[in-house]
Amino acid sequence: MNKVASGQERLDAKKPIRQRPARADVEAAVRLLIEWAGDDPDREGLIDTPARVVQAYEEFFDGYNTDPAELLARTFEETNDYDDMIVLRNMRLESHCEHHVVPIIGKVHVAYLPAGRVVGISKIARVVEAYAKRLQIQETLTSQIADTIQSVLRPRGVAVVIEAAHMCMTTRGVRKPGVSMVTRRLTGVFRDDVNLRQEFLSSLPQGTAFT
Repeated sequence: MNKVASGQERLDAKKPIRQRPARADVEAAVRLLIEWAGDDPDREGLIDTPARVVQAYEEFFDGYNTDPAELLARTFEETNDYDDMIVLRNMRLESHCEHHVVPIIGKVHVAYLPAGRVVGISKIARVVEAYAKRLQIQETLTSQIADTIQSVLRPRGVAVVIEAAHMCMTTRGVRKPGVSMVTRRLTGVFRDDVNLRQEFLSSLPQGTAFT
């Protein structure tokens, strides 16, 4: 039987295996792309663009510098026996498609059923951000978020729904604006209990796919 990779194992698989190129080399590569596009990298409006692009990439892909599992390390047990769903809705998603390096923009909804421990809600949002700030496909991103929460917090179940637009489809290629992609990952009781799953899906904002 194949072992299902934990959130941490997925993280380890994503770690860079080679040393990063020198910043000057990356800026030179951006300059070359500008020339290939047909413009002059030495004109006034573009002369500082290579440096700006590198700085932007540092922000876009900062998730490679973060261990999402560590973000969930500090938990709280003083919950007054709270054992119902905890749901975070409408978390903005900004990621980049690993095939064309263009934006993926959407929303993430996350729920979990605690088993004695809860985590600060900002930590869930940070886990989403840590995985989103990498080159991604939405299917992998959805699984990474759910599996990491499940493996670290060990709740009774986790549910993650992502609905996002992919600029690689809406602004190029088939050019289908207005199309969004929906993915979901359910673990534990959310996967096994139909009524609980429907309760979660019904709690999502009106208009969300699956509602």
